Amino acid sequence: MSIIVNLDVMLAKRKMKLSELSERVGITLPNLSLLKTGKAKAIRFSTLEAICRELKCTPGDILEYSEKSENLKK
Repeated sequence: MSIIVNLDVMLAKRKMKLSELSERVGITLPNLSLLKTGKAKAIRFSTLEAICRELKCTPGDILEYSEKSENLKK
């Protein structure tokens, strides 16, 4: 099981760069980059709320659940 982060998709749809979102939300670029690449272990609701506000989307647009584990190699 894994959580898939679609932040890059939403940024592309909104024609916004990660650095611009970082400035608008007040989160460091390295921390947003960790989230974008799926390497973040957690996200605060306040952070998710700020991202959704700036991207005009819902948490479900950014986070997706998959029963397949990306860590398993076949």
